[in-house]
Formats: sequence, C-alpha cells, structure tokens
Amino acid sequence: MTTTLVTGSRGRVGRTLIGLLHEQGFKVRAASSEPDELALPDGVPDVKLSFADPHTFPDALAGVGSVFLYADSSHIEEFIKVANDAGVQHVVLLSSSAVLGPNAANDPIARQHLEVEDALKSSALPCTFLRPGAFASNALYWSWPLRTTGALNLPYPGSHTDAIHESDIAEAALAILKDPSLRGGAYTLTGPDSITFGEQVALLSRTTGRQLRVDAVTRDAWKAEVAEYMHGPFADALLDYWQSNDGRPVDLTHTVEELTGHPARGFAVWAEEYAAEFVR
Repeated sequence: MTTTLVTGSRGRVGRTLIGLLHEQGFKVRAASSEPDELALPDGVPDVKLSFADPHTFPDALAGVGSVFLYADSSHIEEFIKVANDAGVQHVVLLSSSAVLGPNAANDPIARQHLEVEDALKSSALPCTFLRPGAFASNALYWSWPLRTTGALNLPYPGSHTDAIHESDIAEAALAILKDPSLRGGAYTLTGPDSITFGEQVALLSRTTGRQLRVDAVTRDAWKAEVAEYMHGPFADALLDYWQSNDGRPVDLTHTVEELTGHPARGFAVWAEEYAAEFVR
C-alpha cells in the first residue's frame, strides 16, 4: 500500500482528511511547514514540507503514491518535477470555485489556485481538482467581534454564499482518493443552501442563545477595520464578489452528495459545532 501525503495538515480540511484516511486503514503522512505543531492520530507520521523551500520536497514525497495538495503556487513547477520523479500517481488539488469567475486570472483570490491548476494540467501528473466555494469556517473571522460586542460590521449583509462544511470537502477528497473511477475531473463543491451573511449570523444567534446582529457599514469603513491583516487588493476582490452576490442567490451543486453518498451539511450544523467560539 502506498502512502498518501496530506499537505496543509494544520488546516481543518487537511486534519479531517488525515483522520478519515487513518481510520480507514490507509497509510498517510502529514506534511506541514511546522510539523512540531501538528496534533496527529497515533501512528500517523509527520514530515516538514514548505512550499517556500524546495529542499523539503524530496523527503516529503519519498514513497508517496498520492497527494492531497493545498494550492500554493510557490515553486509549484519544482514540486511537480519532484513528485514525478518520486513516482506519485495522483494529485487531488484543493482549488477554489473562484477559478470559474470571468476574471479569474486577475483576481488575487482566484489567481493562485488557477496557477496551480494550470501547472498540473501542463504536467504528466494525473490530477483531480476540488473546487469548493466559501468555507463555512470563514465565519470564524467573525468570532471576535460577535463574542465581545455581539455585533458584526459588514458592507453587504444580504450577500449570498454557498457555505460548505470543511468535513464535506475532506470526505469528497477521501472518496476520490479511494475510488480511481472518480479521478481526473474537476468537481465544484457547495453547501446545500444559498445563505446570506445576515442569515448566518441569525443562525449563530439562535445556536448560542445570544442577541447577535449585523451592522451595515461602507466599503471604506470595513477596509479600514480589516487593514491590519488584509491587504487592499484582496479586500477589494472580496468586496466586489460580495457586492455581485448582494441579494442574489448563488448557484449550488449536489456534488458533495454524489461523491460522499450523503447531502452536504448546512451552515446550521457548522454553527452547532462551533457555537463555543462565539460565546464569551
């Protein structure tokens, strides 16, 4: 049995996938730029892998048959070469549905995913692309203001999203890694509902039993609020995307159910699991 290398092992999707593979008896290796910070199931080895340092690629990929790859375009061509030399047979890329946008090549959110997709398409490595929409866990960025003040500032409270639970992404990846007949395509993954930011906060309010609200603010006010951790072009791209979906339901797919055999988890499920993050 060959080993599956999971990159981005500190992320929620990577951690969940590692647990699923291990539970089902697959050989799995957890890769991270900071392997000492990983909390892994007993018997799962770790390895240092930094996309900023190609010298870490050979050890990480030695003896690996398949890779679950986070989209980092740093040295991607060299990563692909080392993977080929190591005999990797399949790569499942965690991409993004943002690559399907009309201006993806110029969108800072989509561009890195698109660059990795293009590099893999141009290579001899067999690959499969998972293209989830918005992660439900993006709502954790709201936890501090909602926990401390009960209010969240947003420019477009009525903007729709296709919030997908990270466990559904991990289970979709597991299905593809297990079943060779599912490989080689591109799968767009969404949650089961087109839900607005305001509706998400209302669900968090109901789940936590706290009076939580959204306050509408201007684009400039929101950019000033997040400027410390989000640079301008990325913030503008997010704002433009939110504006395009303001009052407009987003398209949904049934791909999660087709791959996993169960319907995608709704945001209410995620809110129940993470309710403690939004309570003082």
